[in-house]
Amino acid sequence: MELYLIRHPRPDVAAGTCYGQTDVGLAEAPADVAARLRPLLPEAYALHASPLQRAHRLAVELGEPQLDDRLKEVSFGDWEGQPFEAIGSAIDDWSKDPMNFRPPNGETPLEMAQRVRQWMSERLDPEAEAHVVVGHGGPLRVIAGQLLGLPPDRWLGLDFACGHASRLDVHAWGVMLKWFNR
Repeated sequence: MELYLIRHPRPDVAAGTCYGQTDVGLAEAPADVAARLRPLLPEAYALHASPLQRAHRLAVELGEPQLDDRLKEVSFGDWEGQPFEAIGSAIDDWSKDPMNFRPPNGETPLEMAQRVRQWMSERLDPEAEAHVVVGHGGPLRVIAGQLLGLPPDRWLGLDFACGHASRLDVHAWGVMLKWFNR
């Protein structure tokens, strides 16, 4: 199975703002990003996307996506929409244990990973020719990290660029990272 992981276009949000599940707009046209990415994709594929507009709008330009809440970015709870400066020293606690830290009324990245892995087990059909997932950095890290056999504390090293695609080929014998951030 060919698996294409696409991060949403650049969001229209002030630099230094925490916006996980906040449904922010886009700073670039989804049609332009889709036109740039389309030559990288196969002719036919199952299309999946987060329902947040920054992913959903690009996915619609690529086809008829199956939307799933489990593909949303991590919830930063009370931090959503706040400048990181306003969050203050709590950022230090987060940086000490980024996979297990829970912002007030939010979720940990490992909880987000659990819902993404559940989605993977239900929706990724290894018998299918190709799947395209349009989503966010966090869930894409989980998908790629899980398939590549990386421990969760190494997933943060997978830096998916906005408006770019990556390809993994999933075989019975293992997974190959074909290309990253094209």
